[in-house]
Amino acid sequence: MRDAAPLTPSKPPLGTLAWLVTRDANKTIGSGMASIELLRRTLEKRGWLDDLEHGTLFAVSRFTPGTNVLAYLAALGWSYHRIVGAAVAVIGGSLPGSVIVTILTAAAASVDRWRSVRVALTVATLVAGGLVLANAWSLVRPYVRGARVGWTLTSVALAAALYFSGATPVRVLLVLAIWGMLTPPRTAS
Repeated sequence: MRDAAPLTPSKPPLGTLAWLVTRDANKTIGSGMASIELLRRTLEKRGWLDDLEHGTLFAVSRFTPGTNVLAYLAALGWSYHRIVGAAVAVIGGSLPGSVIVTILTAAAASVDRWRSVRVALTVATLVAGGLVLANAWSLVRPYVRGARVGWTLTSVALAAALYFSGATPVRVLLVLAIWGMLTPPRTAS
């Protein structure tokens, strides 16, 4: 994309690109989309990326299998510095987080033998399970009234039976989707 008419006469130097990618790709927690947007704003502000180029890089990253943010970083690095830029961008976007996760995993493994940590993890697991059940109930509650009670309870029993028989989650969802198509339509109350 840089071979045609560049936006500015300059492109980010390799070291600057490495720093910006490392900083912005590792600044967010959660979605890679937030990292991509943060990096887009940084590069756009400096005149090194426009909406058309970002849109192309983003579309390619969404089309490729795997982690979209790494595909975006590889395409971004490639557009400025070819193979070296792609490698630097992917390493900058993934290595710091990998090191942090490795350190946290080692720390968790070393403190897991402490009783207080095991109790805290058990409590956290129970709380998380309770939140999941509460949310599930809020989704199911409208269907547990009137004539739908039988269908709802049968659906739950079917899902549980499939799960405990060793069916994969995809198969459970497939069977429940077919079951849902057989369910009579809701009547207005």
